[in-house]
Amino acid sequence: MTRLSRASLATLPVARPGHTPEAIRTGIVHFGPGAFHRAHQAAYVDRLLDADPRWGIAAVSLRSGSTTDALKAQDGLYALAVIDREPSTRIVAAHSDAIGPGEGARLRRLLASPEVRIATSTVTEKGYCLAGDGSLDFAHPDIVHDLQRPAEPASVIGWIVAGLGDRRAAGLPPFAMLCCDNMTGNGAKLRAACVALAREQDPVLADWIAGEVAFPDSMVDSITPASDAAFLGKVRDALGVEDLAAVQRESFTQWVLQRFDMADGPDLASAGVTLTDDVRGYEQAKLRILNGAHSTLAYVGLARGHETVFEAMSDAVLEGFVTRLVHQDIAASLAPVEGLDKAAYADAVLNRFRNPEIRHLLAQIAWDGSQKLPYRLLDTTRAALDAGRGVERLAVPVAAWIAFVRRKAEAGETITDPLADSLAAAATSANPVTAMLGVEPVFGERLAGDERYRAAVREAFQYFAQGDIAPLLAR
Repeated sequence: MTRLSRASLATLPVARPGHTPEAIRTGIVHFGPGAFHRAHQAAYVDRLLDADPRWGIAAVSLRSGSTTDALKAQDGLYALAVIDREPSTRIVAAHSDAIGPGEGARLRRLLASPEVRIATSTVTEKGYCLAGDGSLDFAHPDIVHDLQRPAEPASVIGWIVAGLGDRRAAGLPPFAMLCCDNMTGNGAKLRAACVALAREQDPVLADWIAGEVAFPDSMVDSITPASDAAFLGKVRDALGVEDLAAVQRESFTQWVLQRFDMADGPDLASAGVTLTDDVRGYEQAKLRILNGAHSTLAYVGLARGHETVFEAMSDAVLEGFVTRLVHQDIAASLAPVEGLDKAAYADAVLNRFRNPEIRHLLAQIAWDGSQKLPYRLLDTTRAALDAGRGVERLAVPVAAWIAFVRRKAEAGETITDPLADSLAAAATSANPVTAMLGVEPVFGERLAGDERYRAAVREAFQYFAQGDIAPLLAR
């Protein structure tokens, strides 16, 4: 079948770009053009290009050429399907170039181009070669390679430093470096990693990077299911041409970016990007509202016999409980954040959970509870105790987690958690609530020693132990 291309664009029965793909220039270099980038950042930039053609994206893949090959074969075009109650499909034409493995010389020239003003990245947290404390891991094989052969980098960090070094040598201003992976303080971490590598190569360059290059923090969010064969088949049927780069995502999308200075830079706000001086506040809202509600739905929903987030939100009793928890307990724990309407954001999160097209398994969300709950729910609980607010509702998902671990342990099923053994022993003890609250890495002394909280969890757990939690969810 014919592939999607500029030649076939005018015949497609879906929404098309508001700009001419041939007219765009390359102003952004992006490392890691996976599905999330194509469904998220590229979709924002695509809207920006309608008014300003300077910001076309050069997609760069350092490891696999499958995506860049597909983009080259399709003139940088692909379909973005929004899956929700009211689905839609449009063609994205944000990519002006694609660079795959083995094209290092071309990438080096592009990073040194005066027209390139921004570089972005979505390579997952492990792609930055960081150690456990967030600093650059000098023992990482890619970093070892880059120190030995800086002109032929293997890592994203190495390429950023090499590109910035070329620009400094040529007397050009640096490009701004935007990390779009969900790491807290991602810009600061990326800056520190780049400076650390540069300092081993050229201390003067390291000082220039530290003083002159913008590394704004950011936060991104949108569920992007994999583009499997079934999905690509649906796209082929809808378009009448083959599209091997098509992506899908939910309708909700968010890109929060720390303000940074750039003369004559892109008007990202016009494309829907939230510019702020408080990215951390948005991260905290996401962690507590979205992730806290997710964990609650997971543990309580599994106890109610549900399998997915959508099924759990279709349970009117559980939906009502989670709605009250989010608005009355979780949102109340958050300090005001510039530009964020907490109530509206909470409603948007809850509405995302009602999307029938997203199959998000509760069992998967329930993994690694010991690592997730301290940030998703327990920080909120400490804030409530400090403010003198009630913690009865906040105790319910924790009691549900204890009951979840107990069921798994008693059935001899695998508990996916780095503390699995100690959690299983605590949950199956004679006093499971006391034992679980005593797991110090999870609860700490503050919560374990607070009798109000202990009593609230103990009372909630009794409902799970008796097998009738409907009265508990009426709170």
